[in-house]
Amino acid sequence: MNKEARKIFLTLFYSGLSKKAPGTVGSFVALILGMGVLIISSPTTLFLLSILITVIAIKEINIYEDEVGTHDNSEIVIDELAGMWIAMSIGGVMADSYLLGFIAFIFFRIFDIWKPSIIGRIDRDVGGGMGVMGDDVVAGVFAGLCTALTAHLMATFI
Repeated sequence: MNKEARKIFLTLFYSGLSKKAPGTVGSFVALILGMGVLIISSPTTLFLLSILITVIAIKEINIYEDEVGTHDNSEIVIDELAGMWIAMSIGGVMADSYLLGFIAFIFFRIFDIWKPSIIGRIDRDVGGGMGVMGDDVVAGVFAGLCTALTAHLMATFI
């Protein structure tokens, strides 16, 4: 991947260059793109795409960090895409479930910002692309589980 393509990929079409809350902006762009994928495919496809993107991103982040000399630059938001798509796929978000998509977004942002337990440990202790992607992937798993539980509770009690 050339330098400009890498920047477009890692910043999720430049959404990571937002002056305010680039992680939240990137997560919202990921939500919109994920809903688009769900219109033409399934949560399983969304999950598999998130794994593929994670693998590619780890390599590209390592190259990027060597070029710029910093770790986990705030403009990198491809990790938000991977985490959001994992949260959406585990949470059972479908193309017509906008409320559930928004719930996955909220849970993902909470876990990504708060970084409880293993998420914070990965963020602090793991370097390179694996560290940048790892905390968001695990935050996506936690957010997906919370979204699925919320969906179950909504179906049961509402």
